[in-house]
Amino acid sequence: MDEALVLLAGGDAELFRIIGRTLAISGMATLLAMLLGVPLGYALARGRFPGRTVLLGAVNTGMGMPPVVVGLVVWVLLTRSGPLGGLELIYTREAMVIAQLVIATPLVVGFTAASIQALPPQLPDLLTSLGAGRLRQLWILSREARLGLLAAVMAGFGAIISEVGASMTVGGNLRGSTRVLTTAIVTETSRGNLPVALALGCLLLGLAFAVNLLLTLIQQRRNG
Repeated sequence: MDEALVLLAGGDAELFRIIGRTLAISGMATLLAMLLGVPLGYALARGRFPGRTVLLGAVNTGMGMPPVVVGLVVWVLLTRSGPLGGLELIYTREAMVIAQLVIATPLVVGFTAASIQALPPQLPDLLTSLGAGRLRQLWILSREARLGLLAAVMAGFGAIISEVGASMTVGGNLRGSTRVLTTAIVTETSRGNLPVALALGCLLLGLAFAVNLLLTLIQQRRNG
């Protein structure tokens, strides 16, 4: 921890860029996962259609999918010889966002579906009888399930800010471009710089704790 404080106090510009890059990539992936996962979770929770159980099973499977497998799949899609190679996204921050989005979305969908299903089953019918449209219903139900949705944000963000396999695979760990805290830890460990690696690990834990503490304070304040 002392080494981490020394690095921060020293004002290492590259370190602060890595921290900012980590937050930017994981934050964007979490935001996109919420925009995509909340409506999907609502549809799975309230909808009744063929294959719904299979989709829920797929979501639950995706919640435990190894990040390195996600990275491999995204790499195959984005590599120059892949179906999306023309976009030239491999080894970019955008590729890292896509990989982290794939990791976080099942978590958001699963938590959202569970939160919506925990609400009184007659609530949607009551909102319909009061003239609320689908978007209005989604907004009201989301407010009622906000504690679960905040838990979804914490689960999604926590899963992707700490993963390394997918980020390393699709981002390439390029200095000044795609290097984030997790890949920097791997780099310093491979070089034998264990004090620096441990310091970066402490910073990563501190960063994840600070963000989740903020979300927890918001969650408990609204609960109160």
